[in-house]
Amino acid sequence: MNPQINDEPLAMPSRRLGPDQLVVSAIGLGCMGMTWGYGKADRTESIATIHRALDLGVTLFDTADIYGPFLNEELVGEALAGHREGVILATKCGLQVPDASVFHEDASKFSLTRNGSPEHILKSCDESLRRLRTDYIDLYQLHRVDPQVPIEETVGAFASLVKAGKVRHIGLSECTLDELSRAHQVHPIATVQSELSLWTRDALLEILPFCQGHGIGFLPFAPLGRGFLTGQFHQTSNFKKEDFRSLLPRFQPEALKANVLIVDAVKDLAERKEATPAQIALAWLLALGENVVPIPGASKRNHLEENLGGVLVQLTKEEQASLNELPSPTGGRY
Repeated sequence: MNPQINDEPLAMPSRRLGPDQLVVSAIGLGCMGMTWGYGKADRTESIATIHRALDLGVTLFDTADIYGPFLNEELVGEALAGHREGVILATKCGLQVPDASVFHEDASKFSLTRNGSPEHILKSCDESLRRLRTDYIDLYQLHRVDPQVPIEETVGAFASLVKAGKVRHIGLSECTLDELSRAHQVHPIATVQSELSLWTRDALLEILPFCQGHGIGFLPFAPLGRGFLTGQFHQTSNFKKEDFRSLLPRFQPEALKANVLIVDAVKDLAERKEATPAQIALAWLLALGENVVPIPGASKRNHLEENLGGVLVQLTKEEQASLNELPSPTGGRY
């Protein structure tokens, strides 16, 4: 199946991010769910999904050392072997897992620590290069800012990797406006990756406007509300204990009961547009600005194809406004 709406074939447009105009596909592929977060995924299908993404014009692939840990980078490196030319490979460092095996058994026993020390950044980069089977990373991102290390020191380590030729562009994830501003003074920041979707809009207040004012790209992660905006969940949805959504306030039964009203509105618009709810959610993000490139996760080809169809959906100003007016979700992000 080719992603299409009203029998119109997909033509993947590109967007330019950051001061150096990094060219990427308008929608990227988030690879986390292939090894991490939502339960076990089929490795063969995950690799086939990456290959299908290449066929359909996706150039931006996002991973991180923490996903697995390490398993995700290994999978992405294997899948992209022989396809490095023309691919924008994005990965992250700065988070560590004390005991990863616990996460895969029971997400409630899982914990993360932050490490933004220059020593950790430099060491992590070399290890990621090995796992990804490459000699440079197109976009190297700080996964979370370490409050114990000045952002200037952390970004200074990233800048040294650029100077050494191991990294081409620097990104931040889930940073504050102050952290972003300070980091950008040390070295040009190409992208900010933070959660942004129809049910998580915090970045619209300060971060996205700053990015747009300073030529910085914005990569919304969880653009489909961790699957919520696809319409696949309902008031009684149950999650396995290894699925970390089982811990999130918005996915608890009482919250879901209220939150389904949001997705019902998205479904209604999708039906009128002859699209899917996921495509509407992604079209809303794409309409926010040319510097916005969502990276929906997919570990199956049919989900990937559906998501990429979002580039074909054109929302009117009235439709965009109606989505903007949707209520805030019940429950916090974490």
